[in-house]
Amino acid sequence: MEKVRTRFAPSPTGFMHIGNLRTALYGYLFAKKNNGQFILRIEDTDLERYVEGAIDVIYNTLKEANIVWDEGPDKDGGFGPYVQTERKDIYLKYAKELIDKKAAYYCFCDKERLDSLTNETGIKRYDKHCLHLSKEEVEERLARGDKYVIRQNMPTEGYTEFDDMVYGHVSVPNSELEDQILIKSDGLPTYNFANVIDDHLMQITHVMRGNEYLSSTPKYNLLYDAFGWEHPKYIHLTPIMKDATRKLSKRYGDANFDDFIQKGYLPQAIINYIALLGWSPKGEQEKFTMDELIEKFSISGLSHSSCIFDPDKMKWLNGEYIKELPFDEFMKHAIPFFEQSEIKGKYDYQKLGKLLQTRIEIFSEIPEKVNFLAHFSKIDPELYNNKKFKLNGTVAKGVLETSLPYFEQLNDWTEDKLHETILAIANKLETKSGQVYTALRIAFTGVAVTPGGSVEMADILGKEETLIRLKKAIEWL
Repeated sequence: MEKVRTRFAPSPTGFMHIGNLRTALYGYLFAKKNNGQFILRIEDTDLERYVEGAIDVIYNTLKEANIVWDEGPDKDGGFGPYVQTERKDIYLKYAKELIDKKAAYYCFCDKERLDSLTNETGIKRYDKHCLHLSKEEVEERLARGDKYVIRQNMPTEGYTEFDDMVYGHVSVPNSELEDQILIKSDGLPTYNFANVIDDHLMQITHVMRGNEYLSSTPKYNLLYDAFGWEHPKYIHLTPIMKDATRKLSKRYGDANFDDFIQKGYLPQAIINYIALLGWSPKGEQEKFTMDELIEKFSISGLSHSSCIFDPDKMKWLNGEYIKELPFDEFMKHAIPFFEQSEIKGKYDYQKLGKLLQTRIEIFSEIPEKVNFLAHFSKIDPELYNNKKFKLNGTVAKGVLETSLPYFEQLNDWTEDKLHETILAIANKLETKSGQVYTALRIAFTGVAVTPGGSVEMADILGKEETLIRLKKAIEWL
């Protein structure tokens, strides 16, 4: 059996879109599942869309996502170069071979003529005009230095057919295939030509890509046939949708991997979620390590229909990953978000982190969870109303007044001693401790919901700030 070789061939045109990353992930999982190799190739021949620094974005994203390539621009496996602009001379040689085989031809048509071409339905379509130039005329124009492109000579009758591992048998009428450009006027290949040459020369066995290329695949196969080369196996993937009618689109800035990282998603959670967008593992499991994804991945689990990107589902999954992080690692991710909050440098991040690890789904929720500590203004007496603990403004005032001397006299300001003190206050008032805890938590924070109870809040605020707030709360009541 041939060794499985898959490839991810992104264009350096900006950020890494979730759809692109999923293609890379599936190619990687399929290769590793089959003890094969995963190749990274940079397709940078579209110079107009090239974005400075985008190649580094590709490298960094794959590394962060734990998708490790076996060969690529920085790891020559004997099939390099792995950057298309560094392979420029290769393509022209093969295009000329196709011309000799009558499978391609020189085209000298200028923009004005091309713009004038429309078929009977009003669609612009090349009319094979230059295919009929004599050999002498072609040689004369080349010698004169006329600008040209090289076009593929498509058959006009019959069908081109192939089998896709997801979609099954696909058949396209040759009359629908336009004579596509293989070599542009700048001497660089089009994507449609370069990817065929590169996939063959790099011995790619399985081509995994979006289903928007299904209709182009017959053109690629005609090139393989013209050269007498074996076709790779094709695996076309359904799109990831924003909603029922709109695709997630890089053009509109949807679902950028780096944006999710900036918002406080963990790379392993993003990868886990996008693995499930278009692939269904057997069983109920939803949370997978990369090794588990490799073990369970199968082409048979790939969907035939598009899937909708659900931000809430990914957020939930990310929260599950956050809960399981070792605390030191949690804090490594959390500290930058504490630094972005209004309590920057004011309170113990470690103590707050212990309260928040099970209470957030993404790290960017941290500022909104802690900003209340930076604000303390007149408390609405309604906050003290709590039927469960028979609490209201009047009762709360009595609790706070009784509590003040206890806290003033407490020197060992630790959670254990704070708990003991509150229990002593409840005992003194002959009431449930819940009533005291609740009244104090609202007095210390001024808000209805906090990430911790009165003890944790007093511990984080410290004695001096807690007493200031307690006295203010009594005054307002």
